[in-house]
Amino acid sequence: MNGDWLLRGRDGRLSVYLPSGDALLCRAERGPGGPWGAPRRMGGGQRLHPGFSVGRSADGYAHLVAWRPTGQGESGLVHSTHYRPHLAALDWQSIGHPGKKGEVTGAPAVAVDARGRAHVFVRNRGRGVSMAAQKEKGGWEPWRDLKGRLVEDGLAAVTGESGRVEVYAAVPGGIVHWRQQEAGKPPVLLETVETPVRPGTLAALATSPGNTTLYYGDESGDLCAWRPGGEPRRLLPCAGPGPVAAVRCELDGHDCTLLAQRSSSGRVAFAAYPTEDEGAGAWWTESGPQLPADATVALTTDEDDRVTAVALSPSAGQFLITRRKAEPGLALEAWREV
Repeated sequence: MNGDWLLRGRDGRLSVYLPSGDALLCRAERGPGGPWGAPRRMGGGQRLHPGFSVGRSADGYAHLVAWRPTGQGESGLVHSTHYRPHLAALDWQSIGHPGKKGEVTGAPAVAVDARGRAHVFVRNRGRGVSMAAQKEKGGWEPWRDLKGRLVEDGLAAVTGESGRVEVYAAVPGGIVHWRQQEAGKPPVLLETVETPVRPGTLAALATSPGNTTLYYGDESGDLCAWRPGGEPRRLLPCAGPGPVAAVRCELDGHDCTLLAQRSSSGRVAFAAYPTEDEGAGAWWTESGPQLPADATVALTTDEDDRVTAVALSPSAGQFLITRRKAEPGLALEAWREV
C-alpha cells in the first residue's frame, strides 16, 4: 500500500483501503466515530495485481490507482474515484502503460492537485519516472517521461499546501525531487541531494505553505527528514525497518508532526516534535500489542481533530484502531480490533 490509505472523508467518516487477493477493499465508519461497516470491493469486478496507491483530494475524495493484467505478460494502470465512504467507487478506468505496453514497472504513487486532478507517478522500464495526469474535463493526458536515472521502486507523491504536486524518488546514494512550478504544468526535476537512503522507506508530508518534508530511513538505521533547499536532518533512530506514517496535528496548542512506525519489537512506536523543527528532538514511545511483521501503520485526524492511528496486518486479518484521549499530551485510548 502506498499513500494515505487511512482517510477522513468529506462527511467526517474514516475509511481504510486494504488489499485482498486480486481486489482492493474499503472499510468505512457507518458514521463519524461510529461502528465500522463490512469490507466492500472497490471499482467493480476487475482483477488487480497486488499493490495499490491512494491519494486524497482537498474535498475529501479518494483517488485509487493499481495495476491490472491486460494480456499475457502485459499489465496496465487503472484509476477509480471514491467520493463518499458509504457509496460505491467508480469503476476502474484505464490509464494505460508508461511504455505503451509491457509488464508492471513499479508501485504507483498518486497525488491530487488543487483542482481535484489526480497525478499518477510510476517508475518506468528505463528506471526513470513517468507521469499521467487527469484532464479537467475527463480523460487522461498522455504519459510524460519526467526523466531520472536508476530510480528505485517506492515513490512518494504529495500535494503541497499551495495545491501543487510533488514527487520524491530514491536513487543510489541520494534522493531526487520533482515539483510543479505552475498549477496545471508537469512537475520538473528541481533538486538531487546526496544521502544514504534506504529504498522503500520514503514518506512525504506538507508541513508549511512553502514546504513539503520527506521522511526516510538511511543506511545507518536513522530516520531522517529533508526539505528541498536544505540539508537532510537526522531525527532519531528508526523504530523499525519500514516506512513511517506522518500527520500534522495540534498537541497542547502547538503545531506538531506526529510519526508512527511498527517497531522492531512488533508494537507501534510514536514520536512527535514541533513541525519543521527537527532540532527540537524526538523520541519513540511504544503502544499497543505486538503485530505481525507485515503490519503497517497509518495516521490521520478524525472529525474532532483527534489523532487516529490504524494498524493493518493482511496475513493475520487484523485491523486495530486507537484515538488520542481528550487530555493533555499524547495519551491514546486502548487499541481495539475492528
